[in-house]
Amino acid sequence: MSCHITKKRSYSDWSNVKRVVKQQESATRSGNSPLATADDTAQLLLQRGHEVVGLDNLNDYYDPKLKTARLNLLSQAERFRFARVDITDRDAVQNVFARERFNRVVHLAAQAGVRYSIENPHAYVQSNIVGFLHVIEGCRAHAVEHLVYASTSSVYGANTHLPFSEQQCVDHPLTLYAATKKANELMAHSYSSLYGLPTTGLRFFTVYGPWGRPDMALFLFTKKILAGEPIDVYYEGQHQRDFTYVDDIVKGVVAAVDHVAGADPHWNSDAPDPSGSRAPYKIYNIGNQRPVTLLRFIEVLEHCLGRKAIKNLMPLQPGDVPDTSADVDALARDVGYRPSTELDEGVKHFVEWYLEYYHRQPS
Repeated sequence: MSCHITKKRSYSDWSNVKRVVKQQESATRSGNSPLATADDTAQLLLQRGHEVVGLDNLNDYYDPKLKTARLNLLSQAERFRFARVDITDRDAVQNVFARERFNRVVHLAAQAGVRYSIENPHAYVQSNIVGFLHVIEGCRAHAVEHLVYASTSSVYGANTHLPFSEQQCVDHPLTLYAATKKANELMAHSYSSLYGLPTTGLRFFTVYGPWGRPDMALFLFTKKILAGEPIDVYYEGQHQRDFTYVDDIVKGVVAAVDHVAGADPHWNSDAPDPSGSRAPYKIYNIGNQRPVTLLRFIEVLEHCLGRKAIKNLMPLQPGDVPDTSADVDALARDVGYRPSTELDEGVKHFVEWYLEYYHRQPS
């Protein structure tokens, strides 16, 4: 998913009326974060008075009815319109950039998922490398003022020093998915350096919440617990994750859009900080800062559902990291935002949405 913002006036008027194009999905699968992140980002931008144009290829990787329901909610807004476009289609992306003349771009489209990248690596190169190139080339060619894009906590790979900081080296990815997202960060820096294009990469930590992808853990666990079916619990539930509620991600994304990346005058090439540069380039974590074990996550879900899970304890999956934890001090310092939603509250909101949505929707 990407959001692209067109400016009709001078920079000082940017907070007034803009055009935002939101690319929701990649060629073969939903975005890096739950697709809900894209829709919720668009909703918040609409609430702030922006004009939003949504792009999505509406593929059938998962239930298209869920995607259509999200789109229908956005379509109720007067300043929203939709176009079916695939980011791996170079000509289509070029045409959209030429037509809309975007001012700022929020790019959240990607082939998502750690385990699926082992099964279908080619899809990741197409969506995450080729698709990203088409978007950043559009930004370069049309003098976009700021590109904000989704990266992932998966780039930390073999690192074990917690919490994960943007200053850490991320040269040891454990999956192709993580490698493609690290490649996005490198591509962004090259464009920031060569063309002065301000870019901000946001490393999302385990996003969850309403309207998420059905292949994600919370969605799968909820469905199976309600059906009385066992759930697969990898690493016997002992690994920790920095579960981050979707609304916190969205607020961080929109705050980052407003904070245009700039060059760091104190950046030292003899001791380079990976999170910044002499070029207008920044990397930030967005995470909840309160990691919990998967077993604790399941306990919270059981409480919200009023049912106990039947757990099938499994070993650690290939490509998974044992623990994640986000250091978000840089985001709070520079952008002025820090996620705050408690796990109990976020899971409760998801369960309420799930029960309401699937009660009224045919299965």
